[in-house]
Amino acid sequence: MNRKATVGVDIGGTNTAIGIVDAIGNVLVKDNIETPSHGDVDTYIVDLANAIKALIKSLKLVNPDIEIMGIGMGAPNGNYYNGTIEYAPNLSFKGVVHLVELLKEKFPELDYVALTNDANAAAIGEMIYGGAKDMKNFVMYTLGTGVGSGVVVNGDLVYGHDGFAGECGHTTLIPGGRSCGCGIPGHLEAYCSAPGMKRTAFEIMARDNAGDSLLADKSFKELNSKMIYDAAVKGDKVALEVFEQTGKWLGQGLADTVHHLSPEAIFIFGGPSAAGDYIFKPTKESLEAHLLPIFKNKIKVLPSQLKPGDAAIVGASALVWKEMEK
Repeated sequence: MNRKATVGVDIGGTNTAIGIVDAIGNVLVKDNIETPSHGDVDTYIVDLANAIKALIKSLKLVNPDIEIMGIGMGAPNGNYYNGTIEYAPNLSFKGVVHLVELLKEKFPELDYVALTNDANAAAIGEMIYGGAKDMKNFVMYTLGTGVGSGVVVNGDLVYGHDGFAGECGHTTLIPGGRSCGCGIPGHLEAYCSAPGMKRTAFEIMARDNAGDSLLADKSFKELNSKMIYDAAVKGDKVALEVFEQTGKWLGQGLADTVHHLSPEAIFIFGGPSAAGDYIFKPTKESLEAHLLPIFKNKIKVLPSQLKPGDAAIVGASALVWKEMEK
């Protein structure tokens, strides 16, 4: 076992996942606590610190020589520059939360405690542990409840002047189109996220009066992207069209990203990406159709090589190694 390890913390809307990760990306121990609905930051910090300390203690019982280098955290609206979570819509904490500062008080012995948003954490994880190890220019797209992205240029994550660069999911795909979760109509996220796929499925079923679809008996709250995938595997026409159309939209969005950044590759991570060629084939075809000639057949669209179950923890933990490089 490698002697050096880092702590990764993924702060989600309902749960906070915590793990200790070695230098090659293996999760050695992990746990989770509830992300509170009470909005009490001080209580949450105590709970989080206690959970991290318990994990470190349990690991040292097995491997006393393990050295914890720092804590990396991924969170919605996480600002790397300030170490803050700022006005996160799906967290109960109000306004600006100085998370890094509060956690450093609990771990004064650690030199590195850092925070970024969850999509940026995934991009760093891909760079340190995954398929982008030898790449200096790439983009990570995360497809889930929303569409997140992390942008790496010349080997560095792009944060912009305020810490919030890289919101590719909020590019306008269809002017005046579907309402996005952010409230602005027509964003890519409203079409290519898991909820976006669900909306597409219901639009197709309504258009075609597709009562014979395997998805027709599902309620709007019940239907998810995994059900759409399972139906597509069985040849369901609605489900197959959902993937075809989602891929067309996603490819169009990726083309905008290519025109802005000229990356070597774009990695796709998240639930819908597990559908393999059902989503990747139409996405690649659409990307090529929307690219300027100078970019055609040059950009790789690849599945993330991070392990799905541990990716958020691993990605957050990788932030520490990037901090140590400075």
